[in-house]
Amino acid sequence: MRYIVVLFLFSVLAGYGQDPLRFASEIEDIQKKYDSLWDSSKETIVFTGSSSIRIWSDLEKRFPEHHIVNSGFGGSQASDLLAHSEALILRYKPKKVFIYEGDNDIASEKKPKEIMATTQEIIARIRGTNPTTKIVLIAAKPSIARWNLKRNYKKLNRKFRRMSQKDVLIDYADVWRPMLEKRKVKQDIFLEDGLHMNSKGYDLWYEVIKNYVD
Repeated sequence: MRYIVVLFLFSVLAGYGQDPLRFASEIEDIQKKYDSLWDSSKETIVFTGSSSIRIWSDLEKRFPEHHIVNSGFGGSQASDLLAHSEALILRYKPKKVFIYEGDNDIASEKKPKEIMATTQEIIARIRGTNPTTKIVLIAAKPSIARWNLKRNYKKLNRKFRRMSQKDVLIDYADVWRPMLEKRKVKQDIFLEDGLHMNSKGYDLWYEVIKNYVD
C-alpha cells in the first residue's frame, strides 16, 4: 500500500518539478497530533493550506464552539495539497473546509489559470467523498515581501471570487482588502520577514473568516 501511495504522489507532482515527499515529516506530525485530538463523532471543520494557516497558533481557540483541525503545512502549493488531500482533509470527513493556497504558487511563477485548475481538482476530490461539504477559499493575502506580485494575486483572487459565485457550496473569504490601507499593504501586521502575519494580521483574518465558520 505504501508503495502505491508513493507512486501516486510522484505521478501527481511530476509535472510540477516538486519532490512529492518533501512534506512527509510535517504531514506525519499533523496526523500524530490529531490522532489524539480529533473526535470522529463531532462535526469537523478543516483549515488547510500553506504557512499562513500552519502558524495560526490560536486558530482552535478563536472558534471554541467548533471542532477544528489545522492541517496547514508550510511552503505548500495547491499541487501539494492535492497530492496530500487524503491525509490532510479527507480522513477527517469535514463538513466544511477552509483552503489557503495560491500565495506560494504565485511566488513560484505559476499562472492563476493553473492554480485554479488544481484548486478545482482539490474540490472535486473532497466532493467525491462528500458532495455536500462546504468549501471556503481564502483570498491570497497581500504582503510586504511579495507586494511586487500584487497584480497576479489580485487576478487569482478574482478567479476565486468568480468560482464562488457559480457554486452555492463555495464561499470566498476576502482577507485582501482588510489588509490594505489606501491601496498599500499595512505595515504593522507582519513579522520581520514581511510575509507571515503577527497577531494583528490574524485579528484581521478572524474578523473576515468568522462569518464563514458559523
